[in-house]
Amino acid sequence: MGYSEKSFLIRQWDEYKGFWAERFSFLDNYSRFVKRDKPLPSWSSDDVQEFIASDPHHGPTLKTAREAASFGLTGSLLGAVSTAAFAWKYSKSLHGAGLSFVAGGAFGWTFGHEVANHWYQLYRMDTMAAQVKFLEWWEKKSEGQS
Repeated sequence: MGYSEKSFLIRQWDEYKGFWAERFSFLDNYSRFVKRDKPLPSWSSDDVQEFIASDPHHGPTLKTAREAASFGLTGSLLGAVSTAAFAWKYSKSLHGAGLSFVAGGAFGWTFGHEVANHWYQLYRMDTMAAQVKFLEWWEKKSEGQS
């Protein structure tokens, strides 16, 4: 199919594929764990704690990243409830309160993660590498190689 025969969207995708591939290159780190024939089994908190104890370099980083996630969860809960209550108080609209609940939750999650980023100084850590190391460790352990 020639260039002129392709649809507008296909032409745009072809032109910007490299641009977007560069922006989302972090997904390549996880693709070998996601695109498996047989998915990895679920892990428990005990498995994560075992990894944290066994890896002196990536373990503390993973532990800190998991602690930071609680900031996001708390922010999401606070944002969702407070914006829904505000919307309900002034509009008495169920759909408005519901949408505010969702929007407030998303904002709270984002704001909570930003607070955690500064609180735990996550910008100084390579949390993605720690997560990938955990997935590699879990892959080996679940296949009986460790």
